[in-house]
Amino acid sequence: MARTTHTVTNQPPPLVGYDVFTADRVLASAVERHTPPELFTEVRGDLSALGRAAGSAQVQEWGAQANDNPPGLRTHDRFGNRIDEVEFHPAWHRLLGKGVAAGLTNAWHRPAGHVRRAAGFLVWTQVEAGNGCPLSMTHAAVPALRADPALAAEWEPRLTSMVYDRELRPAHLKAGAVFGMGMTEKQGGSDVRANTTAARPLAEDGTYELTGHKWFCSAPMSDGFLVLAQAPGGLTCFLVPRVLADGTRNVFLLQRLKDKLGNRSNASAEVEFDGTWARRVGDEGDGVRTIIGMVAATRLDCVLGSAGLMRQAVAQAVHHTAHREAFGGRLLDKPLMRNVLADLALESEAATTLGLRLAAAYDDGGEQELAFLRLAVPAAKYWVTKRCSTVAVEAAECLGGNGYVEESGLPRLVRESPLNSVWEGAGNIQALDVLRALQREPQALNAFLVEVGKVRGADHRLDGATKNLLVELADLDGIEGRARRLVERMALVLQGVLLVQHAPPEVADAFCASRLGGDWGATFGTLPPSLDLTSIVERARPTA
Repeated sequence: MARTTHTVTNQPPPLVGYDVFTADRVLASAVERHTPPELFTEVRGDLSALGRAAGSAQVQEWGAQANDNPPGLRTHDRFGNRIDEVEFHPAWHRLLGKGVAAGLTNAWHRPAGHVRRAAGFLVWTQVEAGNGCPLSMTHAAVPALRADPALAAEWEPRLTSMVYDRELRPAHLKAGAVFGMGMTEKQGGSDVRANTTAARPLAEDGTYELTGHKWFCSAPMSDGFLVLAQAPGGLTCFLVPRVLADGTRNVFLLQRLKDKLGNRSNASAEVEFDGTWARRVGDEGDGVRTIIGMVAATRLDCVLGSAGLMRQAVAQAVHHTAHREAFGGRLLDKPLMRNVLADLALESEAATTLGLRLAAAYDDGGEQELAFLRLAVPAAKYWVTKRCSTVAVEAAECLGGNGYVEESGLPRLVRESPLNSVWEGAGNIQALDVLRALQREPQALNAFLVEVGKVRGADHRLDGATKNLLVELADLDGIEGRARRLVERMALVLQGVLLVQHAPPEVADAFCASRLGGDWGATFGTLPPSLDLTSIVERARPTA
C-alpha cells in the first residue's frame, strides 16, 4: 500500500476564473469617470466580457503556451525558395485574434474609443504581454497614415477592423490587417536621422524602391509596415506592404529573430530591403513629423502595458498573501507585509490612473488636451515604465521562493517588465523629448500647469512638490543634465494631482506622504505606519 508522506496545505488557490476588469477597482472607476454616462453600460459590458476571458483558465493557458513556445523563423521552403515567414504557436494567434475582436485596434471610430481601448489593452496585457506589440502598432499606425488621405482611406478600415486574418495575401482581399514598424538601424538606434536606408523614386508617383535594413522590425508577420528611409528630399516615412497587390511577396528579407530577455512570444526581427516596393506617406523630408503620431500612441501603450503588468503583479501578491499563513496568521495581516503590499498598490494605482487620464485626453481631442499630451505622454512613459520592474521584482518576493518558480507566472512578469522602458525610446529619449517640448511648445507647458493647478490647496505636500517643480521649470539653462530629475518630478506631481482628485483619501494621503512629502525609504514597504494601509491593500485585492 502506498503511503502518504504529507498532504498539501497552506497553498493559495490559483488566481483564475475571475473578471480581470471588474476585480480591478481602480481601473473600473477610471473607466466610469472618463466615459459618458450614456455609454458606460455598453463599455462596462464589453470590458467585463474581455476581463472574464482574461481571467479564464483557458485563456491563461494560451498565454503560458505562447510564452513557452516562441516563434520560429523560416527563411526558405523545402525547395529552397525564399519565403521569410515567422511561425507562431496556435495560442499566439488565438490571443491576437481575441484582442482584435475586442476592439484593441479600433480606438479611432468609436465614442470613448481611446478609454475603452486603453482599459482593454491594460486587461489583455495581463494574459500575455507579447501579443500587445502588433495590437499597439496596428492601432497607432492610423494617425500616421492620415498624413496621406488616400492611403488612410484605403488602409484605415482594415486596421480598425475587428477581424483577425492571419493569412499572407494582398491586403485588399482581407477583412482585417495588422501593422508593424521599422525605424531604427544598426548605426543610429534612436538617432533615426542617421538612417542610411535609401529610397529611390519609381515611375509611379509616390512609389519608391528601398535598399537598406532595419535593426529592429516589430511584428514582422504583419500585413504592412511603416518605415523610415532617406529619399532625395530627406528622411521620409513609407508604407511597405508584406504582399503586393498582384499576390507576389514584397522583398522583405528576415535575417534573424532577436533572442530577447522577455516578450518571448512576440517576434522582433532584423530585416533587409533589396529593391523593396514602398509607398510614400506624407511629404519627402517629413518622415519624423509623419511618424510621430504613431510613436506618441505607442508610447501611451507603453504606459498602459506597464500599468497592466504592475496590476497583475500586485494582484498575484495580494492574492497569495491573503491565502497563505505563516507565524500564526495570514501573511496579508502581518504589519510589515501589509506595508509592502500597500506600497506596491500605490504604485499600481498611480500608473493606472495616469494611463486612463491620458487616454481620455485623446478622446477629448481638443487643442488644450492635445497640448497636455505633448508633455504628459513622454513624462508618463519615462516614469511609469521605469517603476514597473521594481514592482514586479518586489511582488515576486511576496511569494517567497514560489515567486522565483516559473509556474507562478511572476518570472514572466519580471522578464517582461523592462521592455516598455526601452521600447519606443528609452529613458533619456523621453526626458529629452520633454525638454524639447518645454523649449519649443509653450502651449504644452501651459496645458500641463493648468492640469496641475486643478487641486491647488488640497494637500500641502502636493503644493510643496508643485512649487519645487515650478522652480525647476523656471531654470532651463543647462537643463539636459537635470532632465531625468525634472521629468520624474513632473510625473509624480501629475500622479499626485490625479489621486487627490479621484482616489480614496487614504490612497491620496499615502501617495502624497511618501512620493511627494519624502516620508519614504529607498525600497517598498517603508510607508509611514500612521497611514490606513489596510484599506489600501483591500482596495487592491482581486475579487472573483
